Amino acid sequence: MQQAFPAVADLLPHGPPMVLLDAVVDETDASLTAAVTIRPDSPFGVAGEGVPAHVGIEYMAQACGVFAGLQAQRTGLPVRLGFLLGTRRYHASVPWLRVGWRLTVTVTAVFREGQMGVFDCRIRHEATEIAAAQITLYQPDDQASVLADRP
Repeated sequence: MQQAFPAVADLLPHGPPMVLLDAVVDETDASLTAAVTIRPDSPFGVAGEGVPAHVGIEYMAQACGVFAGLQAQRTGLPVRLGFLLGTRRYHASVPWLRVGWRLTVTVTAVFREGQMGVFDCRIRHEATEIAAAQITLYQPDDQASVLADRP
């Protein structure tokens, strides 16, 4: 029996149109897999081409955010803002993510301590891996101080 997961929008601290993933499809203690279908009206889409492959970095970052949001929600904590600090070795084997493609984005925690996390990330179309990277994220405990205007 397939597990029901909360809506992606409930697990990220932002809303449409910047919620790019469609759904959570699987999770373990250390990983999460989400899905996104590339549509003609997809954010960042280019008519006649699809979505540029470098947008895959944001799909990966959002999957990490969903992973953290799901863990927070399960422990009774609020969903928190996170920041993408860096991307290592991003490689995409295709230049465009084509309209109609259903992608799976899998993120696996390599390191998590305090406010920092490092994830290995993979994007697949059908059985083929089309992008991979390692990303580093920062999730501040005190969001207000990070977002406050400073002179």
